[in-house]
Amino acid sequence: MAGSVDLSKGLPSHPEKSTLEGKNKFLGFWIFLGGETIMFATFFGTFLGLREGTAGGPSAEELFSMPLVFIMTMLLLTSSLTSVLAMFSMKKNNFKNMLVLMIVTVLLGVGFLGFEIYEFVEYVHHGLGYTTSAFASSFYTLVGLHGAHVLFGLCWITTLIIRYSRSGITLTNAPKFYVASLYWHFIDVVWVFIFTVVYLMGIGGA
Repeated sequence: MAGSVDLSKGLPSHPEKSTLEGKNKFLGFWIFLGGETIMFATFFGTFLGLREGTAGGPSAEELFSMPLVFIMTMLLLTSSLTSVLAMFSMKKNNFKNMLVLMIVTVLLGVGFLGFEIYEFVEYVHHGLGYTTSAFASSFYTLVGLHGAHVLFGLCWITTLIIRYSRSGITLTNAPKFYVASLYWHFIDVVWVFIFTVVYLMGIGGA
C-alpha cells in the first residue's frame, strides 16, 4: 500500500515521523509552540515593564533565594536530559528503558513543582501577595503560568505512561511520546529565560 511502513524488520529508526499522522502531529505542534512563544514573550515584556513597581512592598532583591532557585533549575534541566535519553531509547526500540526515563522525568518535574509552590507560599508569608504591587502581580502571573505548563506537561506524560505501559513502542504512540518530550523541552527553555530575566536580574538589581 502506498505510504505504508514495512514493520517486518522492526520499527524504523525514526518511528515518531514514519507515518503521515506522526508528521502532522509534529508540524501542528510547532505551530502550537509558535503561539505559546508569543504568549510568554508578552508576559515577559509585561514583567520587565512592571518589575520596579513594588508600591512599598517587598522587592526581588529582598525575597529571592538563589539556592532555592538553583535547585529548581537543576531539577528541571535534569528532567530535560532524562527526556532526551528517553527519546534515544525509543528510537532504539527499548521501551522499558524509555518508560523508566519518562517516569524519572515526571518525578523530577513533580519535585520542581513542589519547590515552586513552597516558594510562592514563602513569598506570601513575607508579604508578597498577588495584589501587593505591580511587581507581585506580574511575577506571580509569569512564573505561575510556567508552573501551570509544567503541571499540564506532567499530566500529559503521566497519561501516556499509564495508557501505553504494556503496549510497547508503536508507530501510533511514538509520535505522542516524542511531541510530549518536545513540549517538556519548551517548558525548560522558558524556565531558563525566567531564571535569567526574573531571578538573576532581580537578585542582581539589574
